[in-house]
Amino acid sequence: PRVRSVHSSRPARAAARVVDEERKRGVDRGPLHGMPISIKDLIDIAGEPTTAASNVRRGAHARLATHDALIVQRLRNAGAVIIGKTNLHEFALGPTSDESAFGPVLNPHDTTRVAGGSSGGSAAAVATGMGVASIGTDTGGSIRIPAAACGVVGLKPSLGEVPTDGIVPLSW
Repeated sequence: PRVRSVHSSRPARAAARVVDEERKRGVDRGPLHGMPISIKDLIDIAGEPTTAASNVRRGAHARLATHDALIVQRLRNAGAVIIGKTNLHEFALGPTSDESAFGPVLNPHDTTRVAGGSSGGSAAAVATGMGVASIGTDTGGSIRIPAAACGVVGLKPSLGEVPTDGIVPLSW
């Protein structure tokens, strides 16, 4: 299911050690404390490229995020451990997740089938147990379609409930 690590597993492991130490000291940031969560590669993580699964945002054209998207900041503040970025349909413009600079996202239950899109990597990461949750985006079914295809639950929040700063724009 192609989950890109964020440079290496070091940042996630370091974050996990921090939240483990907090728990030992009796600190509890709530239900996300220590939970491994992946992020769709349409959403900024500080110091990492946000490619939107497109060659035009890779290599020499890569743009490193200068700060975490607000949704990532909120997850970190709640104690979530960001484990990496997930693949998607290029620029979130398709229902299959098979058009990507990183190759297609395969359905973890049957690799001859699509994972749905555009948040196919997010759904596949949850379906395979890579993390307990993943953040995707949904304009026209891009969370709900892959969730259904991969046998997991996908929620599309109401407009305005989740901030969109630090996310490659497609549509409100």
